[in-house]
Amino acid sequence: MNSRRSAGIVELVSSRRYVAFVAVGDGTTLESVQAVLKPEDAAHKQSHELQVTQVAILGANDAEHNPLQPKYQTPEYLRTIPHLRPRIPANALLLRLRSQVIASLTHFFNQQGFVQTHTPIITSSDCEGAGEVFTVSSNAAKDSEQRLKPGDQAQVEHFFRTNKYLTVSAQLHLEALAQAVDKVWTLSPTFRAERSDTPRHLSEFYMLEAELCFTNDLSDVMTVVENMLVAVASDLLSSHTGAELLKARESSQAEHESPTDSLTAADLKARWTGLASGAWPRITYAHAIHLLQTAVTTSSATFAFEPSYEVGLQAEHERWLAATVGEGQRPVFVTDYPAAQKPFYMAPSPTSSESSGGDEHSTVACFDLLVSELCELAGGSLREHRVQELQVAMQGKGVEGGGLEWYQDLRRYGSVPHGGFGLGFDRLICYLSGVGNVRDVVAFPRDV
Repeated sequence: MNSRRSAGIVELVSSRRYVAFVAVGDGTTLESVQAVLKPEDAAHKQSHELQVTQVAILGANDAEHNPLQPKYQTPEYLRTIPHLRPRIPANALLLRLRSQVIASLTHFFNQQGFVQTHTPIITSSDCEGAGEVFTVSSNAAKDSEQRLKPGDQAQVEHFFRTNKYLTVSAQLHLEALAQAVDKVWTLSPTFRAERSDTPRHLSEFYMLEAELCFTNDLSDVMTVVENMLVAVASDLLSSHTGAELLKARESSQAEHESPTDSLTAADLKARWTGLASGAWPRITYAHAIHLLQTAVTTSSATFAFEPSYEVGLQAEHERWLAATVGEGQRPVFVTDYPAAQKPFYMAPSPTSSESSGGDEHSTVACFDLLVSELCELAGGSLREHRVQELQVAMQGKGVEGGGLEWYQDLRRYGSVPHGGFGLGFDRLICYLSGVGNVRDVVAFPRDV
């Protein structure tokens, strides 16, 4: 192959994506010579360069009709093809983030002496008492109904003999296990039959839950939650996955791929730093209501729902508290909610009346953890460990004791002061990644 140096006049330039063709003449003939210009070597911009000697196609792709195209596609569109969207690099990155966070949580709980456990998905109780449950049935029961004559429906039996539901929480079963090994945790699917069409809710989601015995101080439970998330955020700040998340955020902002997303890479890193710093603010529910009402009175904030002690905190109130008390970067613990707003199993606050069934201002030893944008990230409480007080609370909430006789047995046959919490795992992934909708961090979201 011979090479020579030439000079000439550029007569025409034709550009393609990765190459340019230049027609060059020197005046000695009507004919021009076509020169091929390749872009500068980009190897210096990356850590490695792959020299390809052979390519083999292992799976053919109908590129013309492929729903995934090399252009910006909205999250709303990608939700219509959940079986394909994991192939997009940004979505694959979310899968890696999810895996890393699980690894960080497992390491944290191992260090703290917690035992990882598995609790049932099919249960006989609704521990939240809200009635928003999915009932489990079998095809066999439907076949039996079709074979029976009219009037014989009484012969149809449930597969489980009694009504069973998809779990709304692992808490009650975790309490039973904690009585044996002191401290337990689980990460498992949870189901709520809520028709809540919001960016924060799904019908099926993952919940991280933990219980610890020998504590009658709510601060102990909050400290576990705080230390756990500090560990997760610290790991993320020093990880390759974290660096990739920040890089992806910078790229999307530079290319204006998501015009409605104003969270910058610097904002996202500040969010992680706020988590990793620890020492998060802790305020009571009564003080939170006071702050909200003062903000309305001084016209420093307006809300669609007027802050009220009796009605409770709305999502807009929680966002304001996270942005104001937590300065938008640190989570905020809100404690000691009115007993009337919480489930039967919560123990009364030390400063409240002896029973959660007391006057309208009696409170329970509980907390919600609030973060910017997503509102409630976690919630926990001390559990009522005294059998008589538990029974009174159940009666006050109208909870039938038959299906929860075993739960009362946990107190009847010896119990110790204990507490626990639950954290929305998918919401945590949203918060860490900066993704605004929980449907976009779950591979196959289930909602209404």
